[in-house]
Amino acid sequence: MYIPKHFIIKDEEVIYDFIERNSFATLFSQHNGEPYATHLPLLLNKEEGFLYGHFARTNRQWKDIEGQNVLVTFQGPHCYISPSWYETNQAVPTWNYIAIHVYGELEIVEEEKEVFESLADMVSKYEKPDSSYHLENVDETYIKGMSKGIVGFKITINKIEGKAKLSQNHPVARQELIIKQLGNSSDQNDIHIAQLMKKNIEIK
Repeated sequence: MYIPKHFIIKDEEVIYDFIERNSFATLFSQHNGEPYATHLPLLLNKEEGFLYGHFARTNRQWKDIEGQNVLVTFQGPHCYISPSWYETNQAVPTWNYIAIHVYGELEIVEEEKEVFESLADMVSKYEKPDSSYHLENVDETYIKGMSKGIVGFKITINKIEGKAKLSQNHPVARQELIIKQLGNSSDQNDIHIAQLMKKNIEIK
């Protein structure tokens, strides 16, 4: 990923937190000699350096993906930045956003227990704390039948790149003008980017 020095995320914990908060990812590989992508939720095990997930068995991407060096992208909030918000119109529009790229080698997981545990962890992550649903309480025969329709996998993380493009290459006064405009928006992406920009200025 192209990352000018102003926009590099260097803090590993910030990257891990971003992945856990924006865990619906895009997984890219080569399939039948062409680029191929699947959109799916992934679980991060930062202690062991893995991403866990599963394909629908009918998704043929898994057939030739094992052992490939794959790319996973995590996309966060993003928004248009208008030069009309600046102190001068002698400028061009841009786009602010946060993105993480993870590179690694994919391995198909055959062990039923490991696949079930990753599914249970995923359900636990997304269900509300007071939810009455627990995967462990679902009939074992039903789970085994449904599990035949998926292919579990894990990705050994080899490299991570983080980019936060938050107008850091502009003067602080201009950044504050952008924050004000975005903060007045009703769009959640705009509001989130404004919050991140403000936090970034405060950290400096």
